[in-house]
Amino acid sequence: MKKFLVIIITISALVVAVYFGFLHNASYSEGVRSGELIKVSHKGILFKTWEGEISQGISGAQIFSFSVLDSEKKVISDLKEMEGQYVQVRYEERYKTFPWWGDTRYFISSVKKVNSPFKIK
Repeated sequence: MKKFLVIIITISALVVAVYFGFLHNASYSEGVRSGELIKVSHKGILFKTWEGEISQGISGAQIFSFSVLDSEKKVISDLKEMEGQYVQVRYEERYKTFPWWGDTRYFISSVKKVNSPFKIK
């Protein structure tokens, strides 16, 4: 009976490790989005995470919400400086997220300022 219990616990631990390893390393999609950076905040009660929003339409009806990992210090500082400006962000979409990573499944890896297509030249 002890041997059976040890085998079950070992298999269960292995399944959990593989599941969390998959969630940590696998991405669903990646891409680029552009819009006006309207919000960057450091929020949370138990886990403080960096969250932001980009308005992708003229009326603000299309909002792209994203998270930034704490390890992305340069991206966080760039986002703070570029708030209110038209930006292009490179993101990676995950299957799921952990509470200490952020609220969304979209994680920003880089940001750059671009010219707005809505401004008259």
